Formats: sequence, C-alpha cells, structure tokens
Amino acid sequence: MKALNISNTFFSFFKERKGISFLRENDKIIRQFILTIFFIGIGIWFIKHERSELEQVKNVIADAGIFWVLFGIALAVIYILLQAMMYFASFQAVKSKISFKQAVILFLKRNFVSVFLPAGGISSLAFFTKPLEKNGVKPTQIHFASILYGFVGILSVVIVGVPALIYSLFKGTAGSGEWYAFSAIAMLSIFIFYIYKSILNKGSVYRIILKFSPSAEVFMDDFRNNRIDKKKFWQIVFYSVLVEFVGIAHLYIAMIALGFAPSLSAAVMGYIISVIFLIVSPFLRGLGAIEISMSFILMQFGFENVNAIAITFLYRFFEFWIPLLLGASLFLFGANKLLMRIIPSFLLFALGLINIISVLTPAISERLHTLENIIPISAIKASNYFVITAGLFMLANAAFMLKGLRNAWWSAVFLTVISIVGHLAKAIDYEEAIIAIIVLISLIATRKEYYIKSNSHLRSLGLKTVLISIAAVLAYGVIGFYFLDKKHFNIDFNWLESIKYSIQNYFLLSSDLVPLDRFARRFLLSINICGFLSFGFLIFVLIRPYTIKKEAVEDDFESAKKILDQYGNSSLDYFKTYSDKIIFIANSKKAFLAYRVSDNFAVVLENPAAESAPEMQQCIQEFDSYCYSNGLRSIYYRVPEENLEIYSSLHKKSLFIGQEGVVDLSSFTLEGSAKKSLRNAVNKVKEKGFKAVVHTAPIKDGLLQKIKAVSDEWLAGTERSEIIFSQGMFDWEELKQQTIITVENAEEKIVAFLNVIPDYAEGEGTYDLIRKTNDAPNGVMDFILVELFSYLKTQGCTKVNLGFATMSGIEQADTFPEKSMKFAYERIKFFSHFKSLRDFKEKFSPVWHNKYLIYTHDYDLLQVPIVLNKAVKP
Repeated sequence: MKALNISNTFFSFFKERKGISFLRENDKIIRQFILTIFFIGIGIWFIKHERSELEQVKNVIADAGIFWVLFGIALAVIYILLQAMMYFASFQAVKSKISFKQAVILFLKRNFVSVFLPAGGISSLAFFTKPLEKNGVKPTQIHFASILYGFVGILSVVIVGVPALIYSLFKGTAGSGEWYAFSAIAMLSIFIFYIYKSILNKGSVYRIILKFSPSAEVFMDDFRNNRIDKKKFWQIVFYSVLVEFVGIAHLYIAMIALGFAPSLSAAVMGYIISVIFLIVSPFLRGLGAIEISMSFILMQFGFENVNAIAITFLYRFFEFWIPLLLGASLFLFGANKLLMRIIPSFLLFALGLINIISVLTPAISERLHTLENIIPISAIKASNYFVITAGLFMLANAAFMLKGLRNAWWSAVFLTVISIVGHLAKAIDYEEAIIAIIVLISLIATRKEYYIKSNSHLRSLGLKTVLISIAAVLAYGVIGFYFLDKKHFNIDFNWLESIKYSIQNYFLLSSDLVPLDRFARRFLLSINICGFLSFGFLIFVLIRPYTIKKEAVEDDFESAKKILDQYGNSSLDYFKTYSDKIIFIANSKKAFLAYRVSDNFAVVLENPAAESAPEMQQCIQEFDSYCYSNGLRSIYYRVPEENLEIYSSLHKKSLFIGQEGVVDLSSFTLEGSAKKSLRNAVNKVKEKGFKAVVHTAPIKDGLLQKIKAVSDEWLAGTERSEIIFSQGMFDWEELKQQTIITVENAEEKIVAFLNVIPDYAEGEGTYDLIRKTNDAPNGVMDFILVELFSYLKTQGCTKVNLGFATMSGIEQADTFPEKSMKFAYERIKFFSHFKSLRDFKEKFSPVWHNKYLIYTHDYDLLQVPIVLNKAVKP
C-alpha cells in the first residue's frame, strides 16, 4: 500500500506539472541523464567482458621502450602544432587573421572542453570566441573559420581513408562494418559541402533555412561574404592530412614501443576506424568506444587481446591525454570562473578512470599480504567494489558538476572520500589515495562555485522511491532465491545466501552465481534492472535544478512603498510593488528591488529604487549574494542607459533591447503640417459624436463592469492574453483606486479606455492599460491619448511617458544579437506589431531613451527569451 501511495504521489506530481510540458522544459537534463546512464552501462559491459585482459595490460605497458615513448610524446607536440596550423590557415582562408599563439591556445582549449560536451568535436567549435573578437575578428569570421576547420578535419579522413580501405579490400582485412562507417563519413562530408554551396548560391537549403528561421539571414549574409581563399583552403587540407599521418605514426610507434612486430596496414586501418568513431561519438570524445573499436581492429590483424588493448592505451596517451592535459594547464595558468568549474570536474573525471583502472589491475602482493593481516579478505573485496562503483559514478557526476549543481558537488565529495578510504583498504594504494585527496582539496577550494540547488520535492520523492524499491526488490529476491528449485543455479539457497545474492545483484556487484537456464538468467536480470532504474532515478532527482519559490511578504511591500515615496524616480516604480513581484530590501533599508523567479533566474524589473547611486550599487551586490546562496542567476530588465556604469563596475554586461518614449507636454501641439494626420484623426472621432470622460477614484462597480467588457473584447479580438511584470493586467481592486479615462458615444457606450497610474518620475505622468472595442472609430487611440495629455497638464505634469517600444531604435548593430534583433524588427512579419507600436507612438514626437538588459554571462542570453516569456505570464 505504501509503494502504491508513492506511485500515486509521483503521477500526481507529473500531472500537476502538465506531463508533456514538464518533459519539454527539462528535456536537456533528461537527455544528459539518459546519455550518462548509457555510458555507465557501456563501462560496466566493457569492464565485465575485458577484465581478465585488462589485468595484464599494466605489466605490458610498464615494459614499453622509453626512447619510443619519448618519441611519441614529441610527435604529440607536432600533432598539436599541426592542429594550430589548421586553425591559422582557416582564418586566413576567410580573409581574417589570428596569431599562431592564439591558434595553439584555441585548439587546446576547445579540445579540452570537447570531452565534456555532447557531440564535443562539433559543439566545442562555438567556444572561446571572445578573445578573438577583442582583437578585431568578426564573430561570423570566427564561426566560418571554425566550420571550415571542422569540415576539412572530416574531409582529410576521407582522403586518407579511401586508399587505405581499397588496399584493405584487396588484402581481405576490411569488413562490411568498416565500409558502412566510412560511407557515413563520406556522405557527411558531401552533405556539408552541399549545404555550403547552397548557402553561397542562395539555393534550396538557403531558402529552407530562411523559411523556418528568417533571422538566420543575418548570419548567412555574413557567411556568404566570407569567400574562401582556395590556396589557403588547400593549405588547411595539407595540414589536416599531415595530422592523419601523425595519428597513424602514433599507433605504429605504440606497437614498436611495446615490443611487438609493427604492421603499417594495422596502424592505418586502426587509426581510420578510431577517428570515425571519434567523429560520430555523442559524448566524452569517443572514450571507451575508440578503445574497443581499435582493439578489435588490431585483433583482426593478428594481435592478441592483451597486446591490442595495451597498444590502444599507449596510442590514446599520445593522441588524447597529452593534448587534454596541456589544455587543462592553460586553464590552470589563466584562472577564471570557467577554470573553477572545469578543473574540479576534470580531476573528478580523471579520478574515476584511475579508480576503474586501479581495481582492474593486479595489486602489489607485498602490500596485499600486509593488509590481509589487518582486515578481513571480505572487507578488501568490498573495498574493490566500492572503488570501482565510485569510479563509474564519478564519470557521470563530472558532467553534471559543470552545471554548478550543489548536489553534484556533494556527490563528488562523497565519492572522493569513498575513493580515499577504498584505495587504502583494498591494497594500501596510497598513490591513488593521494590523488583522491588532491581532488578533494580542489572540491573544497571551489565549493562556492557550486550553488544551484536541486528540487527538494523530487529529492524527497526519489529517496522514498529508492528506499521502498530496495525493500521491495530485496524481499522479492530473498523470497525468490529461497524458494527457487535447485536446478536453476545448482544451489539449495538458505536465508543468508538468499539475502547475500539479492543484495549483490541489486547493487550490480559481481557474484559467483552461474544461471543454468533462461529462467535463472531472467530472474537475475530482473533484480539488476530494478536496482539500475531505481538508482538512476535517484541520480536524476538529486541533480535536477531547484527553483526557489519565495512567498511575497506583506511587510516587505509596505517597506518598499515607503522607499518609493521617498526615492522613487521611474515610471516603472509603480509595478515594482505589484502583486506579482517578490521584494528584496537592502540592509540599509534605503533601497529595494523587485523581481520574479523564472527557472533558475531572478528577473529584476529595472533598477533598484534607492536613495543614491552608492545605495543602488550596494543593493545590487547584496542581491547578487542572495542569488548566489539560493542558486539563482540575476538579470535586470529595462535598465536606463544612464545607469549602465553601475552595472559595468560590478562586471555585468548589457544588451540594448529597445527604447522608451517621453513626450514634452510643454511643447506638444496639434498644430502644424507634421501633426496633420493626428489632428484629422482626433477631429473625426469628435465629429462622430464621441467624447472623453475622466472618472476619478473611487471608481463605481458599474463603470468597471463596462470597461471589463471592453477589455475582454480587446483581448479576444487581438488574440492576446494578459501579461504582467513591466505592466499591469485588468485588476478590479487596483482599477477601482485609479483615474479612468473613457471614450463614450451619445448613449454612454464605452468604446475605449485607459487608466492613469502613479509615475514616480518628477513632473511625469503615464498610463497602463489602453484598450478598445472592435467597433471603435478609427483614430480612437490617438484621441484618448490627446485627452490624456490634456488631463495630465491640469494635474501639473510637464511630460508623459508613452511606455516601451521593444527592439526599436537600433541604428548601428555591432554584435550578433543586436544584428539579429534589428533584422527581426525590420523584416520579420512575426515582429511587425513591435514596429507598428513604435510608429503609433512616433506620431506624438516623443524623446526616445535607450533601455538595456543586464546579465552576467554570455550563455545567459541563450535562456533569456524563455525566462522572460515565463516572467511576464500571470
């Protein structure tokens, strides 16, 4: 019954989050979770099937010739320099230029982060562009050169691979699998070249991209303008082919270094197939897949299992680990925020590999004999299980640590402590224990970088699910083993044996059970699957990010209103104490800001309201600390240009997002040729018998009912819904206390209305809702605003704020986001209502003021559209 309750709780939670919507919102972490589980499974499979061979590999590698190993290391340096030459020539080919030093750094950094990214060989090409941009290289040139580098890297595999595969076909050593894999790479190269030509000539691919993503024209136009220098292109191909030859040489040298008869055919085929796996690998740069595939190819050429694996491991040291370690050293010597996340993650990943290799290689006999006199053999075996299990989970946890998740950090600490104790308890492996201690120190030193919380509701649900599943599956296993017929395992199980084997199979530990028939195998498999799924679910719920949901406090709103009465200076200040906001008050009580939480972002409306600029800056700093401790990232929406210096001093970045129009009432007039259309519109409304009526607070319920009907009709007619955050919605109680201006006919039918709201800017008035019926006369909006101007003059106002015109006002777009915004505003039909709104407000000759979005990291911009879309919904 308790298990049923947990199940109902889970499905109720899934239903409350609207199932499909929940999966859509979290599909990225779910995909990462599935990939992680998949690679853990591959690791377990590889270890179980190759354990006996792996135990002998260490001794084989230990006997490698030192001269040839050093020669391989020197060749690895040449490999890095050739990769840098490819980047260097790629930029020259697109009529740009970077220094050779920049090219080396770019390769090493991208190569390093590619290990931790899905499809890392491709996705890493988008990283580390800022240093090049600062040196005057356009973003489109960087991306074009990077694409060219990646394309030629694939093309050179085809160039070298075709002769190799043809030769192997005649020799009879190439199987159908190799040809299928090679054909896929050849087709990929042709497809990439076809896309390039189509974009260059505005062909079918170009038109399809524009159809589904019109804003991409900004990038594609720049892409087309970066014509390729053919001479430089063939230089890139030349360097890339040399890279392939170096790879083949590395594999050949590995054979010689380990004392085996070298085979050029085996080196060529092993290298080509391994590179194909590297290209198609979705995660961890082919780690595991390359080792298996290359070992298999080498065995086809007559190498024994142990020897093939040893050659592969030495080759991977030359080609994979040396560039990776050099890339890590770059971050080590240039410490920054990225370093603080990547280095501990990398060290944890490396420790995971060390754990696995340490368990699979023979222990030092003298140490093991000494240990057997201190602790029982069963404890030593258990330590081995704990160390290898911790190693497998470290490989997965390393990827999640890059997200800054606090639970991932705690998991890393827990797994590292297990490794320290386990290495000492399994064979007094103090070398591995020292490495684990170094990892633990790095985790403690960077603990502040891991602050994003996990979902407490899901965590509780996951723990309960795992505990109940453990109890249920162990009961199932114990009872099952106890009552199984002896013929299935050739064992007549007692209760203790039943408990022992149930625990071993639930936790995926090795056991000496030998199933004798299909039923026995399926019984063990059912216990394995239950354990695997329950712990997989636990990992997911522990790592899923937490969204803070702080309740609004009435006292905070009262304090905020007092601060506004003293220091308010903005037309948006009224919305800072709107019911949708959460209030953050500075310690000095002389400043506050208003925000909403969307995903893991705190979206702040404009600036803090503050006594002075220093108080404003202090409030921002305190709020940043609050966000940090609660796992949030802050962004500031619609910040005035005059305040950018405050945010810049706090190392924040800005993005232009539009302009706000303010009309000078002292100079506004309907006279003159420039105002002819506006004057005619106002006069036509009057001629049709309509008039403006000003209703002061408190507003009667009857009038509210009438304007509610107008509002509903307007929302339905424009197919819109209420939005909030930087504006209000139709709130009966709020409107009851405000001045309402209506446009009515002779029968007192209301065809349009607006509400006047408090404006804290000195001498300024403004409005919020402005809505009309479908049958309202043309020009009614012009008419009601002119009447608003007249009313505000009687109230002593000297200017009126017309509100925000999104995306408008970009005269010279410099960055790619600004170019995209300008293009969308001017040419995409979907955004035409923004342009119409700007044109409507332009009739009143306002002065336009620039507004900005403030953010901290560039990758925040990728999430901003979704975050803001959620923030403005009631």
